[in-house]
Amino acid sequence: MSADGGHRADRGRVGEVFAAFLKLGLTAFGGPVAHLGYFRAEFVARRRWLDEAAYADLVALCQFLPGPASSQVGLAIGLLRAGPLGALAAFTAFTLPSAILLVAFAYGLTAFGAGGESGWLHGLKAVTVAVVAQAVVGMARTLAPDRARATLAVGAMLVALSMPNAAGQVGAILLGAGIGLLLPAAAVPVAATTPPVGLSRRIGLVALALYAVLLAGLPILAAAYPTQGLRLADAFYRAGALVFGGGHVVLPLLQGAVVPPGWITNDAFLAGYGAAQAVPGPLFTFAAYLGAAMGPEPNGWRGALLCLGFIFLPAILLVFGALPFWESLRARPSARRMLAGVNAAVVGILLAALYDPVWTSGIRGPADFGLAALAYLALAVWGMPPWLVVAGGALAGAALGR
Repeated sequence: MSADGGHRADRGRVGEVFAAFLKLGLTAFGGPVAHLGYFRAEFVARRRWLDEAAYADLVALCQFLPGPASSQVGLAIGLLRAGPLGALAAFTAFTLPSAILLVAFAYGLTAFGAGGESGWLHGLKAVTVAVVAQAVVGMARTLAPDRARATLAVGAMLVALSMPNAAGQVGAILLGAGIGLLLPAAAVPVAATTPPVGLSRRIGLVALALYAVLLAGLPILAAAYPTQGLRLADAFYRAGALVFGGGHVVLPLLQGAVVPPGWITNDAFLAGYGAAQAVPGPLFTFAAYLGAAMGPEPNGWRGALLCLGFIFLPAILLVFGALPFWESLRARPSARRMLAGVNAAVVGILLAALYDPVWTSGIRGPADFGLAALAYLALAVWGMPPWLVVAGGALAGAALGR
């Protein structure tokens, strides 16, 4: 049954879902907020697979869950349209183009080098400052627009800066959820009016149980059998399972997981993150770049598949697990208050990431600051596409010989 009460999802074809999402995977630039706009235009306004209320409800659910919100909305739309195979088709088509481009970039980086003195590389790092700054400003306007939530965002930032690892991010999220219960009614988002109708609760419980078992069990397996493959599976599954706010916010989790052990240099990490801004599709495909560019095996295309699969697996399990329970959960005022607090904390986590490692690695002098400011102007004021701004930053860095 579809979210608007009909049976249109039963009539949907997996092929049409794949084709629709492939078009978006090739053209949807601009990050998760932009992706949600593309989805609304394509599936609500143009194709009419969902009505406005059902779409709003899906977005509210996926904002509440950890993981890449836009990818989770896409999974849910594919699920409602053509069942589990439709969800798989939507995920594959939306993810594959950017993953292939970033793996190709990783191979090129290996061929041409990623030394800290490379001018184009430093230009990418400076432009990354502008991209993350734009995300902070945009998310703050929506998720922390009042005094209470802005204060909560700064508190979450301080927590994340004091513990620059996964514990800091999880602590900030827990802080947001706890304080969210105390927020005034004006700061609480209104519940969506029409819940999506999805899978049975039994299937939902199995998916949620598998999510929890993997989250608890992979660290134990990686410690008992310390192979590189298990270490990667644990690190990327944990990143996908614990991050709120989408691709930008996963940056500190991944940086803390892959740079300190020496799997990849910080320069190469930030180069890939900069390149991820220039491709369409979900920012979580940055994991494919990391898997391909790492030194220890498995790397190359095998590493890319491993890291990509495990960073997205929690999102898939959570969508399948949460949809059957969302109707009753969304009606609870306490759940909406927690959601408001978590969203404000996400702004603080992103603000902390803007400082370290993005600013500290990308801004080393007046020229870098000037390049970042111009990139921000191009993105936020002139409305230039991110891929063009990122490419221009790399060329400017090479011309400056930084």
